[in-house]
Amino acid sequence: MRVMITGAAGFIGGFLVKHCVHAGCSVLGLGISEPADSWIGAEFECCDIRDAKRLLHLVTTFQPNRIFHLAAQSYPTVSLEQPRETIEVNVLGTINLFESVRIAGILPVIVVACSSAEYGPVAASDLPVREDHPLRPLHPYGVSKVAQDLLAAQYFSNYSIASVRIRIFNTTGPGKMGDVCSDLAKRVVEMELGMRPPALTVGNLTKRAIADVRDLVRGLWLAAEYCVPGDVYSLGGNDIYSVPQVIDTIRVYAKIDFSVERDAALVRTCDEPVIAGDVGKFRQCSGWKTEIPLAKTLEDMLAWWRERLASSLKADQNGEETRSSQVSSLSLPV
Repeated sequence: MRVMITGAAGFIGGFLVKHCVHAGCSVLGLGISEPADSWIGAEFECCDIRDAKRLLHLVTTFQPNRIFHLAAQSYPTVSLEQPRETIEVNVLGTINLFESVRIAGILPVIVVACSSAEYGPVAASDLPVREDHPLRPLHPYGVSKVAQDLLAAQYFSNYSIASVRIRIFNTTGPGKMGDVCSDLAKRVVEMELGMRPPALTVGNLTKRAIADVRDLVRGLWLAAEYCVPGDVYSLGGNDIYSVPQVIDTIRVYAKIDFSVERDAALVRTCDEPVIAGDVGKFRQCSGWKTEIPLAKTLEDMLAWWRERLASSLKADQNGEETRSSQVSSLSLPV
């Protein structure tokens, strides 16, 4: 089976590449930059999905049986500062992909990575939120994901392109950047290494249903296998955790004690207070369930940050020693 993955050099993409290779697929990953880790058994092509001509060439040449569409500008806060770029990448990029498939005359299954951000604020009485809940996004990122979601639906309706829309809820794991779990784990490891004082400042005390990325990629694979083309499904964790609960779990695996302080400057008005999805529809069609508890996820994230930051710190120290040696070896004029 030939599998194409857009956004393959990203966080979820990297795990999905490994999963597809392990399943025996011929894998072509697309991204705007080379993957940080070397791949075994997969090919990579630099391609910005806004480049319609190059994307069409790659789709036509590779002739994928399945496409996992993960490429996106995926940070809500960045979308507030760069709304035009967010729309171009997420919306026009999705059009380019579906147009490439349509023009190439192929009919792969396309799993589109949509987002829980499409829902916006949801009343407590409506949680966990179901797929038929109104979409009221809070930021340009959420708006772009609604557009991406509906574009996939209309390409199925108009051209019979077998799109499956997966609204992904909060996902984290080793290698994740820019979410609350990653940020907290990183700062605690920096405390362990003496890079910052042992005080953890926090902003929004949000609650999230959190899934491990390794569970999520299993779900994406099962979506292509079992989900109904043209339909939409929620995919995410079962249990809801607050920021204090995440911190308490990290504290169990931390090698240093630390205090926790609230900082009003870190509070963001665009954060939904609670995000949790009803994954019953997806579980019923695919048999998927989570296997990795949050404690294991956070333990692995701390280990990942320890290795990464310790290597970075050692490199900085070696560089400083080299510079000092070079300075001391210079001959001063008499």
